[in-house]
Formats: sequence, C-alpha cells, structure tokens
Amino acid sequence: MSSPGPTLAAQDEPSPGFADLGMDERVLRALSDVGYESPSPIQAATIPALLAGRHVVGLAQTGTGKTAAFAVPILSRLDLRQRTPQALVLAPTRELALQVSEAFERYAAHLPGVHVLPIYGGQGYGVQLSALRRGVHVVVGTPGRVMDHLDKGTLDLSELRFLVLDEADEMLKMGFAEDVEKILSGTPEDKHVALFSATMPAQIRRLAKKYLTDAAEITVRGRTTTSADTNQRYLVVAHPQKLDALTRILEVETFEAMIVFVRTKQVTEQLAERLRARGLSAAAINGDIVQVQRERTVNALREGTLDILVATDVAARGLDVERVSHVVNYDIPTDTESYVHRVGRTGRAGRSGEAISFVTPRERHLLKAIERATRQPLTPMRLPSVDDVNETRVARFRDAITEALGSDQVGFYRDLVVDYEQEHDVPAADIAAALAVLTQDDRPLLMEPEQQAPPDRVFDSAREPAGKPQEKRGGWDHERGRRHDQDGRPRRREPAGRRSRPDVPLATYRISVGKRHKVEPRQIVGAIANEGGLDRSDFGNIDIRGDHSLVELPVALSERTRSALARTRISGRLIELTPVAGSPMARGPAGAPGSATGPARERKPRTKKRD
Repeated sequence: MSSPGPTLAAQDEPSPGFADLGMDERVLRALSDVGYESPSPIQAATIPALLAGRHVVGLAQTGTGKTAAFAVPILSRLDLRQRTPQALVLAPTRELALQVSEAFERYAAHLPGVHVLPIYGGQGYGVQLSALRRGVHVVVGTPGRVMDHLDKGTLDLSELRFLVLDEADEMLKMGFAEDVEKILSGTPEDKHVALFSATMPAQIRRLAKKYLTDAAEITVRGRTTTSADTNQRYLVVAHPQKLDALTRILEVETFEAMIVFVRTKQVTEQLAERLRARGLSAAAINGDIVQVQRERTVNALREGTLDILVATDVAARGLDVERVSHVVNYDIPTDTESYVHRVGRTGRAGRSGEAISFVTPRERHLLKAIERATRQPLTPMRLPSVDDVNETRVARFRDAITEALGSDQVGFYRDLVVDYEQEHDVPAADIAAALAVLTQDDRPLLMEPEQQAPPDRVFDSAREPAGKPQEKRGGWDHERGRRHDQDGRPRRREPAGRRSRPDVPLATYRISVGKRHKVEPRQIVGAIANEGGLDRSDFGNIDIRGDHSLVELPVALSERTRSALARTRISGRLIELTPVAGSPMARGPAGAPGSATGPARERKPRTKKRD
C-alpha cells in the first residue's frame, strides 16, 4: 500500500456552503432541518474527498463536526436495495457509538428505508441479531462487539463499501489495536476508509500507510485545543478539602448540569454518594456500571432529572449533553489530551461553558503543562467563603418567595394566616417566619462559621501559606465528615439520628456491603436516606463488619421505600436490605446498651457527648 497523499489544511481556502459539496439533495435537506448553515472546516475538506472516492486521514479534535464529515458522504452514496451492511463505523466507546448512530439517523431523515444499527457490549445480542437478519445499511459499533459478531458469523462484511475509524488514537490507547487490524484485514480491499484521530502517533501512521491508498490527509489548523467559549479556572486546594470546596462551588455557581471528573472508578461511586448525602442530585458513571444503567443515567442528565454526573475519562468519552454548563476536574488529569477531552464536554457548538480544575500544591506542574499545551492561561479563583455561600442561600430563598407569590394558592393560604393572626394575636411576620422554619425542616438556612475548613488546609489560588500544613490538629475532617483530635484520630460521636425521634421503634437490617468494600457510615446514611426517602433522624446504630453491615432503621418501612432500596447501590453493589432478628449491634450481651434483643426495640435517647 502506498503512503497517504498530500496534507490539506482545512482552513486554507474559504469554506463553501453545504450545497456546493455535491451531496445528495435529501441529505442536504436534513442538514437544513437540524440547523446546519455552513460546513465546518473539517466538513468542507472531508465531504468532497469522500464523495470522490478517496481515502481520508483526518486530524481533528473532538467537537469539530467530524461525524457529519463522514456520515454525509456515506449516506449520499448508499444503495438502499442492498440489505447487507455497506458502512461500518468503529468507535472506542458505546456512548460514542450511540451518538454517531443517532447522528446518522438525523441526517437520513429524508432517506426512507435507511437502517442504522449500533452494536456494543452490555446490550443483549437478541436485538442486534434480529436487526442484522432484517438487514441494515450502516453498522456503528465498538471493536470488541464487532469482533464477537464476526467470530459468530452473524455480521457479514463481504459487501462493505465504507469503513470509518472514529477517534482511532483512543481505540488504540484502550487496547483495541489487534481487533481493529483484524477487522480492517477482513473487509473488501476496494472499500473506502476514513480515519479520524485527535493525534497522529506512529501506530496510527502505520495503520494509514498499510490500509489507506493515496489518502487525503486533512488537518484542522489554527484552532485552540479547547473551546474559546469555555471559561477555564483553577483552584489550589489541599486534597482533604476537595469535597468541601466542591460543595461550596455548587452552592454559589449557577449551573444547569455538571460533570465532575475523577481518576478512578472507585472514587466516582464514593464522591457521588457523598454528594447525595449532602442533598445533591448526583450519580456515578464508570466502566463497571452495566450498560442499561449507564444509558438511564445519561438520559436522566439529559432530561434534567439528574444534575451532577461523576465520571472517569473513558466513561464520558463521546458524551454530548446540551445541558452541561460546567465541568469540574476534581482530580486534575495527568495528560493534556484528557484535559482537552474533559473540557470539551461543555462549551460545544457555540454554547458557553465553565471549566474548574482543582489543583493541589504538588500538581502545579500539571497546571502549567495544560496551559502550555492549550495555549490558554487558566484564571485563578478564590474558594467561596461562608459569607458567599450564605449570600447565595438568602438570594435563593428570596427568589423562592417571589416565585411562590405567583401561585394561584396564595389566596387560600393568606386566609389561613389571617385567621391564625386574629385567633392567636400573633404578628403576620412571625407567622411567615414560622412557616419558613417548617419549610427548612429544622435545617439551618445559613452556613455556620465553624463549618469552614481550617485555614491551613485550604490554599488560596494566588498564594500558598508559608510552611508545611499542620497535619495533626483538632478540627473537622471535611473529607470524612467527622471530627478528629490533635493526633489525627477520629473522635467518637453519636450514631446518626440518635438525638431525635426517640419514640420510633427500630429494627436491625443487614446490607451486603462492609469493610472489604471500604464503606463508611456517611456513605450508608447518604445512600439509604436519599434513595429510600428517609430522614437522618430515622437511623440508629450502624455496625460495619467484614462483608456486610448492620443498620438500625424504622420497623415500618413503606413499600415504596423498600422498593427503592431494593435498587440502591453502595460502592457499585446492591445493598440487598434484609431484616435481621436478634442481631447485636455493638457485639455486646443481649439486653446490654447498644444491643438489639429482638426484631424491633424502642429508641432510647442518649445524652450527646461534647466534642
């Protein structure tokens, strides 16, 4: 095979209109329907080359419009009478495969009879096999599942005319190099190949040289690697204070939806649970979550029933949700390509976005590397203070009052307040204040000053404190949600809910997570309270053991609560809540304080020990 042909810089010539590119009129109409006015540089250079029957190597970052660049010419040249696959698009992740498949269907809106099939791991074979038997024109899949079908003989690529490698560098980085080569070598030699990659390492060059004859190499130049519409900031913060910093940022920032990036799968679950425990709508997405749950979570983010997604780099690959206004790098990435990909989840297609990166003092070199690679300086930001948080809370409280005044039920409640005022001789302002207390459910509206992180553990982004942070001192551990003594050991404290609702009978329940799963009481309380609709005061003792834990909860759990808890996961595992009779909570003798001598017992109030 000969090497790729000359390089075409996609911005060297004025961009023509879509009508000038020679595509099928019906595809052109579909582009107009979805609001495309003029082709992007990669589209203007790639579409004519593919329509002319040339191989293409496209060097372009994510978000440049490359999906339309290869989908439009493929759809324009399909033979709708052929029932075996004519086009195969390989994508590194199922999310990207679904995104590309949906794009094909949008562009084929005026091409009746076009069948596009996404195939990926995690989805049942039955649906895919049925569609393949009926006949499909375009297959969009991940390399692993495509190889499975080829090995089983259920995918016929003998008449393939187009093959696209989307985000080829990412596929090779994920270990699909051997599968990609097998697929390429097992397809007809006269097919047209389009290879798109954000970078061009030696392995990609070798693939292009081996399988692409006289390819047009198209490069999108003159662009920054991150969107100019994204405001990029950073906060220098000590690692133990990241959760506190994130919580404050969530309080003061006005956001629609947010993706929080972390480095490991385990941290996605832990952080999502801690955010839920603080009353926030958050969920995790990582490589261990089954595909059905992944799709449900992404749809919830897209539809507005979920606000915060905690994700790893691989899990968020190809994720394009218009609602995402903010990206937070909870763990700053160690390579600039990951940073560009993460920030690319917001500020897409002309929309404005916000990107905030947490940087520990030892990670300043990573920040400088990102600024050099993106050629964009990141703006330092200040950790929101208690006053900032309280000002925001008060403003939102006022806005809620203004919104409620527009309700058609105001008249009814006004009459009730007037009656109460006259009957009890209480000023209307006091009645309104009492109603506000009810809406807060005994939770304080304002953050108390003592909730601030110790000043020596949070760093200002403009300057760092002199000297090494004091590791051993008394105070509040915001990462674990507990107090510690001067030697760093956690102080003893009362179990959740021990100070209220002493008259509620409790039962002991077993859940299938314990010490080996590295769970903490906060995670258990947060997950069960949020998913089951329980209050913190509904919890008694929590005893975390080897492979399970014992939790005291009210005897009378509603069917709705039981149903919700049947689907609840902690650290990725179903908790499998089951009642236990006679299990001692504190490993003490029967009848001793802290023990459960039967399936239910009355909660006895204890005197709270002073911290």
